[in-house]
Amino acid sequence: MKTVRAEFVKSAVRPEHYPEMAMPEVAFVGRSNVGKSSLINTLVGRKDLAKTSNTPGRTQLINFFSVNGKISFVDLPGYGFAKVAKSLRKDWGEMIEAYLQGRQYLAMVIFVLDIRRDPNDDDLSLRDWLQNFRIPYLFVLTKADKLSRNQANVRRRVIEKYLGLPAGVKPILFSAKTQEGKSDIWQVLESHLQAQM
Repeated sequence: MKTVRAEFVKSAVRPEHYPEMAMPEVAFVGRSNVGKSSLINTLVGRKDLAKTSNTPGRTQLINFFSVNGKISFVDLPGYGFAKVAKSLRKDWGEMIEAYLQGRQYLAMVIFVLDIRRDPNDDDLSLRDWLQNFRIPYLFVLTKADKLSRNQANVRRRVIEKYLGLPAGVKPILFSAKTQEGKSDIWQVLESHLQAQM
C-alpha cells in the first residue's frame, strides 16, 4: 500500500476514549524498546508519526493513527519493563487486554520482537492470550540490521522454536534502517484485510 496520508488521531487509556473510526485496525504489541514506533513510522514512510524514545516504558497510552483514511494503526504500550512501578505495569496490562478483547474494529495484531532477544514469559503469555481469543497476529523480528544475514537466520530459527511455530510459518525480518521486511509486512496486511472484506 502506498501511504498518501498518515496522521495521529488521538491517545486513549479506556475504551470510552477510543476514537470512533469505522475502519479496520492493526495493533502493534511488544516489549518496551523493541521498535514498535520505528516499525510504524517505516511502514507509513514518516520519521516522526509515532514518537520513538531510547527510554523503555515511555509509551504509556494507546495511540491511534489513521493511514490513508482506510485503516488505523494502533500503538499499544510496551510491556515488561522492570524499572516501571508494579502498579503501573498492572494498569498497562489491563489497558492492553481491554483493547485487544473488546475492540470491534481490531483486524490483526503485529507482534513485535527484538531479533536479538529470546521471547520471555510476557511474550509467550501474550501469544497464548491471542491464540485463546482467536485474534490473528503476525510476528515481526525487528533490528535485523544489527546482525549478519547468517546470524539473523539462526536467531529466527531459535525464536521460532521458542514460539512453537509450525513448519513453514516464519516471522518477518525487519529493519527500520534498511527497510527490509516493509513490503512483506504490507503484503500480509493487505491480503488479510482483503480476505475480511
